[in-house]
Amino acid sequence: MLDKPAQEKSDGSTVRSFGPLSGFRIVEFAGIGPGPFACMMLADMGADVVTLDRVGAKKNMKSVAGRGRKVIELDLKDKAAIAQALDLLASADALVEGFRPGVMERLGLGPDVVL
Repeated sequence: MLDKPAQEKSDGSTVRSFGPLSGFRIVEFAGIGPGPFACMMLADMGADVVTLDRVGAKKNMKSVAGRGRKVIELDLKDKAAIAQALDLLASADALVEGFRPGVMERLGLGPDVVL
């Protein structure tokens, strides 16, 4: 049986993730539509989901689709933020984004760079 990875909570304590996807890391670029719902389901199955959101973006605290993940606010038009996103993606098993075609490439996070 696979060892369950530890996840750090906001108070500094750790919890173990359980489910068939425990040990998988997913990076999600915040958006609307099927992406947040899919990531909610992945988190429910034990995946470690990290959502990259815009700095100062309004959060809908009543949204069920946002449960089970950590949120990191980044200004993706800043070179340092792009480097931080690439560091997160280096250890990720999957990337979820729902932007229009060409947006990730303009941000410097297209498939050629991320792969």
